[in-house]
Amino acid sequence: MFNIAFTGEFVAFFIFSAIMICGAVLMITLEKVVHMVISMAAVFLGLAGMFVLLDAEFVAFVQVLIYAGAVSILMIFGIMMTKHQPGVREPAKPLHETLAAIGALSLFGVLFYAIRSTELPEPQPFRQAEDNTMAIGELLYTGYVIPFELVSVLLTVAFIGAIVLAKKEAD
Repeated sequence: MFNIAFTGEFVAFFIFSAIMICGAVLMITLEKVVHMVISMAAVFLGLAGMFVLLDAEFVAFVQVLIYAGAVSILMIFGIMMTKHQPGVREPAKPLHETLAAIGALSLFGVLFYAIRSTELPEPQPFRQAEDNTMAIGELLYTGYVIPFELVSVLLTVAFIGAIVLAKKEAD
């Protein structure tokens, strides 16, 4: 039924998949927020590995640099700056949990049906670029230079706003 060749790429795919799934499950089930951030960083690293398997080295590098590094550290700083009290739990809401489980199973069923009933076209041969990073850089600094600069200004304004808000709480 399945004609699968067990190559190194195939094994690496399942290793990265296992890392991502375990990290996601731990993110949801762990109680300490720092442990949640570490498991989320594992998901980001697994995703970077997937990008390497897809020959998208630049995107993998950015994934590790921005998400696994900067976002995880930013979340840890946010945790340290807020008044987080461990051990405080919300009361159980069985109706909400039951409705969430029914909704999740329904979504799974709809997605499973949609994926199984979709006719996919034959894949075209992949034409790999000479240098992915060079192509992204040329496109970013020629065709998309205005949105790139606007995003940098937006991030700077958000950063300054976060500092102002944190400073007002300290006073």
